Amino acid sequence: MLGHHYTHTFLETAVASLNAGCNLELSYRLRSNVFMHIPKALAMGNITLQMLRDRVRPLFYTRMRLGEFDPPTMNPYRGLDLSTVQSPEHRNLSLEAAVKSFVLLKNAWGTLPLRAQDLLDKSLAVVGPFADNPRVLFGDYAPVPEPQYIYTPRRGLETLPANVTFAAGCHEPRCHWYSRAEVVSAVRAADVVVVCLGTGIDVETEAKDRRDLDLPGHQLDLLQDAVR
Repeated sequence: MLGHHYTHTFLETAVASLNAGCNLELSYRLRSNVFMHIPKALAMGNITLQMLRDRVRPLFYTRMRLGEFDPPTMNPYRGLDLSTVQSPEHRNLSLEAAVKSFVLLKNAWGTLPLRAQDLLDKSLAVVGPFADNPRVLFGDYAPVPEPQYIYTPRRGLETLPANVTFAAGCHEPRCHWYSRAEVVSAVRAADVVVVCLGTGIDVETEAKDRRDLDLPGHQLDLLQDAVR
């Protein structure tokens, strides 16, 4: 209604949403949310009581399963803390999910995977604005991360038996300011170079779309300098 003008009134929007199967509204900065008009829609015959029951049933079933209507002492979710969330079992599952979700576009000359035994006494350079900045590694709507549990590419690669050097080149994804000398110095003597580039929520997020898929700012320059 407000952004795309698909509907024209709150009442019309409520009816269209319910007909589409929506049963939960996130009303951000609206003085009066859309679903407050459901009673009027019901009274006018725009929706039926049975439809309303069908929409409410799964919503409240989920809330009941989450224990929202139980006394706090009976709700097992209230007892969860970082010792549970960050347990070895959960961390191993997260690692497995990360490994299985990687998309490898190219692997020329069998460069990957990097094996610890092959890197012994080798020099490894990790460069780019995403190499060691925990803040930019999380996408939109991510929870507030605990720094102690975040492994940036640099931190992870430093666990390998290699001599790791690091250079950000630019310190934020927009990469307006770029230090070519810093990157060239880090990669010049390296046997392996890992370049960490991207966008992050500084560049694109909900309601902040981009007109192209190019790397932001001087990130392409950084990549080309590392390759050269």
